[in-house]
Amino acid sequence: MWFDNHCHLTTLARRDGEATADAAVAEARAAGVTRLLTVGCTVPDSAQAAAVAERFDEVWSTAGVHPHDASEGIDGLEAMLDHPAVVAVGECGLDYHYDHSPRDVQADVFLRQVELANRHDLALVIHTREAWDETFGLLDRAGQPARTVFHCFTGGPAEAREAIERGGWLSFSGIVTFKNAEEVREAARLTPPDRMLVETDSPYLAPVPLRGKPNRPANVAIVGAFLADLLDRPVDEVAATTTANANALFGLDG
Repeated sequence: MWFDNHCHLTTLARRDGEATADAAVAEARAAGVTRLLTVGCTVPDSAQAAAVAERFDEVWSTAGVHPHDASEGIDGLEAMLDHPAVVAVGECGLDYHYDHSPRDVQADVFLRQVELANRHDLALVIHTREAWDETFGLLDRAGQPARTVFHCFTGGPAEAREAIERGGWLSFSGIVTFKNAEEVREAARLTPPDRMLVETDSPYLAPVPLRGKPNRPANVAIVGAFLADLLDRPVDEVAATTTANANALFGLDG
């Protein structure tokens, strides 16, 4: 049984209506995905994520501001952290590939969200792209929360070792199946079983052989099966371990 620890049901709902999000959860359930985390990227999106999660027993949500949207600020975010469906702050971090928000603004908004996670004893969901040194530096400055996940891990072995030594979890998406992602696969090979998670980041980053198509939470089973083959471990074992890890990370009962 799988836990898709990072998807965007709100994007599906906005794009195609609530029925599409309902269908995605039903498809996931049929594929053995028993738990999902829908992730907020702005303050309004986080509110919508919590509302979506309320409708399903197997769905939880986060509240956060993505680095792309850092210029919008985080006013109103802290008030959402008491919502019963919200189990983490994020996704937040730094993205120096696109720079949709100025880097100093990204850093400030990231720091403030790290502080919120610490203050409220919540997990932290990090997005980092082409900014590893800066991300680690800001975590040192603010104090890395005890429960921190580096979502959609795109680093290599060096970044993986650093994140793991800090007590972080690494979450692998469909990127690990891509032909040009050998460094990500090397990172997966060295990740301890109790530090590994799986995700879809749907509707983005569909795994091979579905690359280029809209992604769905049900496809986390494809990501997990690929990792099981890569690591020469039974699929059921990888499913059980990554689900237990996600439950521990987000403070959920098994």
